[in-house]
Amino acid sequence: QVQLVESGGGLVQAGGSLRLSCAASGRIFSINFMGWFRQIPGKQRELVAVSTSDGSTNYADPVKGRFTVSRDNAKNTVYLQMNSLKPEDTAVYYCNAHGLAGIIPTPFNSWGQGTQVTVSS
Repeated sequence: QVQLVESGGGLVQAGGSLRLSCAASGRIFSINFMGWFRQIPGKQRELVAVSTSDGSTNYADPVKGRFTVSRDNAKNTVYLQMNSLKPEDTAVYYCNAHGLAGIIPTPFNSWGQGTQVTVSS
């Protein structure tokens, strides 16, 4: 199927920046949706930012103006540039992708393994 590998998490001070990357691999026919979610222990996973195949993007209100999602379709990779980070951005960040894959294209919905982002005050 389709595997997603994330990178770029880490520890940063409040006000700092991080860039997350997520590369999809496998017999991919098309990717319609690539996005980022985050989860804090004890809470539900929440949407952070998404990028669709038509070039549109959408952001959760808490990150608007600070985070930017972008895609490199040739590399099947999505990025999340996070600026002006706040302690409340601390979470495990997960990449998600939907599309078609396989010799006979069939729908897939894949998740990355998650990458920890910690923002210290």
